[in-house]
Amino acid sequence: MDKNADVMYRLLVQSVIDYAIYMLKPDGTVANWNAGAQRAKGYTAEEIVGQHFSRFYSENDRLSGLPQRGLDTAARTGSFETEGWRYRKDGSAFWAHVVIDAIRSEQGELLGFAKIIRDCTKQQEQQRKQHEQETRFRLLVEGVTDYAIYMLDHEGLVVNWNAGAQRAKGYVAEEIVGQHFSRFYSAQDRMARIPEKNLQTAFSTGRFEDEGWRYRKDGSAFWAHVIIDAVRDEGGKLIGYAKITRDCTEQQLLLRAQREQEQRFRLLVEGVTDYAIYMLDIQGCVVNWNAGAQRAKGYTADEIIGQHFSIFYGAQERLQRLPETNLSIALTRGRFEDEGWRYRKDGSAFWAHVVIDAIHDDEGQLIGFAKITRDVTERREQQQQLLRAKDLAELQSTKMLALSKFLDNIIANIPSCVVVEDAITREILLVNDRSEELFGVAKALLINKRPHECMSAELSDYFNSLADIALRSEGMHEREQLLLTASGERVLHTRATAIKGEDARQNYIMLIVEDVTDQRAADARIHHMAHHDNLTSLPNRILFRQRLSEALRNDMQNGQHTATLCLDLDNFKNVNDALGHQIGDELLRTVAKRLRGTLRDRDTLARIGGDEFAIVLPLVSSTEEAAIVAQRLIESIRAPINVEGHNLSVGLSVGIVLSTTLTNTPEQMLRCADMALYEAKRNGRNRYEHFTLAMDNVARSRRMIENDLREALGSRQLRLYYQPITDGEAVQSIIGYEALMRWHHPVKGLIMPSDFIPIAEECGLIHMLGAYALYEACREASTWEGKQSVSVNLSPLQFKNSSLVTVVEAALRDSGLEPSRLEVEITESVLLDDSLGNIRTLESLKKLGVQIALDDFGTGYSSLSYLRSFPFDKIKIDKSFINDMGDSREALAIIRAITGMSRSLDIQITAEGVESSEQFARLREEGCTLFQGYFFGRPQPSELRLKALDKPA
Repeated sequence: MDKNADVMYRLLVQSVIDYAIYMLKPDGTVANWNAGAQRAKGYTAEEIVGQHFSRFYSENDRLSGLPQRGLDTAARTGSFETEGWRYRKDGSAFWAHVVIDAIRSEQGELLGFAKIIRDCTKQQEQQRKQHEQETRFRLLVEGVTDYAIYMLDHEGLVVNWNAGAQRAKGYVAEEIVGQHFSRFYSAQDRMARIPEKNLQTAFSTGRFEDEGWRYRKDGSAFWAHVIIDAVRDEGGKLIGYAKITRDCTEQQLLLRAQREQEQRFRLLVEGVTDYAIYMLDIQGCVVNWNAGAQRAKGYTADEIIGQHFSIFYGAQERLQRLPETNLSIALTRGRFEDEGWRYRKDGSAFWAHVVIDAIHDDEGQLIGFAKITRDVTERREQQQQLLRAKDLAELQSTKMLALSKFLDNIIANIPSCVVVEDAITREILLVNDRSEELFGVAKALLINKRPHECMSAELSDYFNSLADIALRSEGMHEREQLLLTASGERVLHTRATAIKGEDARQNYIMLIVEDVTDQRAADARIHHMAHHDNLTSLPNRILFRQRLSEALRNDMQNGQHTATLCLDLDNFKNVNDALGHQIGDELLRTVAKRLRGTLRDRDTLARIGGDEFAIVLPLVSSTEEAAIVAQRLIESIRAPINVEGHNLSVGLSVGIVLSTTLTNTPEQMLRCADMALYEAKRNGRNRYEHFTLAMDNVARSRRMIENDLREALGSRQLRLYYQPITDGEAVQSIIGYEALMRWHHPVKGLIMPSDFIPIAEECGLIHMLGAYALYEACREASTWEGKQSVSVNLSPLQFKNSSLVTVVEAALRDSGLEPSRLEVEITESVLLDDSLGNIRTLESLKKLGVQIALDDFGTGYSSLSYLRSFPFDKIKIDKSFINDMGDSREALAIIRAITGMSRSLDIQITAEGVESSEQFARLREEGCTLFQGYFFGRPQPSELRLKALDKPA
């Protein structure tokens, strides 16, 4: 390097101000000093040249020998580089990046050191802040619970897992880190390689965003909003993917409901023809135009949109700037409302009722005006006519008042007591004046009360029992009974009937009660007939109750006990069905004689209905004594009875109750004995059972369920769940769903149909319950995409209601569901009871286009005559045969018989209760075509029902 070059280099070094550059002698003293050194350290060249460079270090660094170690390292290796705190002349510290290079001669002799220092305080502070920010961000991500945030590697394996991911997906980090993220997708999505396609989209475009169903560890589904971002380093190389998932199930349902509501509102507004409904912008120009506006104003949308709404006003009103004034009022007060003349396109005038509402967005910003105009010219004319007719109406009012009083007098003087109840809540809605005398309670205290709240237990039980009968079957139902009223013990003759409301979901009960005590007492023969059974000449229910009341009164006086026995013949119905009612009547007479011959003279044997008998045993010392009598009664009819050459064998079930402080009224005794009888039948028949408090608790529980069920019907606690029905021949596609009712009780939680349907059948609520199921199933099915059918179970009791066909027809009409998509399921018992009438009902349903399925086939009589008497569309094999077919040859034989028969008759077969792939494969081999069970899907609400199968065929 020549001398000029040395000068240039020296000038360059001296002029650099961002770096401190200076030379050290071999002993570490400063040899020269550039402008950058003066700026960085604060010393001038005169102050520092000749000083040892260790003065730039702290006292601790100097004591530890740090400055000399730096020189030694540079001398030994040629260079030394480090970072650390250094100090200026004023004592302030700065973070320095230091490089010390050893300078040697051509012979290798150490000449000194070149030292370069740069102030990196700002960079170090930025690095520290960046590290703190990264730490905060990591803690933030790990602590988020509303979002699942985690990283995937190149192949889609989970790298980390935050608290939100654990909450959303159900997996802890140890279970999922290292697993492929596709496990959150359904089997069908995985087979279609949807997860890999989503990663590819993120790789290609930088981001993938989607919404859809994802699955948790427990298998439950949730609607997820998903974002996958490709993460690259500064050089653009892919290092993985960031995945954010949020559970939006609730928002998705709300959004869908909002969209449906907005669509309905838009269609409603556009379809309205009696009202002109349109929007104005802030300046008053028309933005949109409905059919009613075109009809009222005469303009088409193309002609009026964009025009100022003042076109509908008269010229004089426009000069007065009335349109602008009206908008100003709407803006100031929120609404403008008025009536006046407006003008159509053809110039004709009409009297209009006008409403202008100011419309603001969520932030309160005005976005326009909603304007509703209705042509009320006709109404105005009617008002004018009404004004002209006012005087005439006032003249007529005196006559109308007199007529109203006349009608009130007629109702008040009806000689019978009239009570009208709501069929579901049993609230009393109407009573007449005669009711006050009978019940001894003012009308005002009866209205809106239930019978048990305003009457004695005896009277309320009597009326509730009649109401239940009226709900179970149509027609007028009558009963006569001796009851304690406000006027003493009276014989009440009551007629009960169910009255239909506007539709099948609302009914009423009308009770007409007459006091026939005097009439019965006047005629001894009628009195006898009223107290004895015509067929057996035994006491009937009325006389039985009198005898029981007498026995209970004696108990109270003498401290004794009375036993009540309820008896019911076993298998008597089979005799009636097989041999006819004449043989059945003669059998009852013989049974009555045998029973009477077993009892004491002071005992009372009564026939209280059908094949039901009841006994009063007064002066009983213990339950064992009553049990001995019950066993003698059972033995007395054990021997066959010969009736017209037929040897008939029937059994006897007996329920026993002994009077106590808890059972001391006739109704309580009968009710408890009947509960014991029910237990005897449940435990095998031809035996007796004693009443226990546990039975009463069960009965009370049933009554509580009945009351709660009435409340549930009114407050929509009942929902339909849908279980898929699949076609095994069409790659297991879902062809329909069976509607299964679930009761979401606010206290007891989920109640299954087996726990409340029998109670609904007993108390008559089954008709309202069945109507609700039909209406709801048709309504929800009409919203489904595709043409899947919906299957609804019908109770045999619903066939006793002649309006069943009308209810089905109305449910289809209201919902718009195609009749071929509705399938009703019945059991064999429908065909056993009044088979001819029920066949006609089924034929009427068939004419509507509804499909008919025979459910639980094989569990009852399963007579081929059923299949001959009516062309069923489907037969459903009961799940008990499916469960047993692996271990029972009989069950498999029955399945084969049913499938073979169905092929011959060209009827589809549905196998219920399929729970495994082995059952499915075996049933398909045996010829079953349709399948249903947990193997394919569990019942779910309509919005969450299984829409496609992901199991392989």
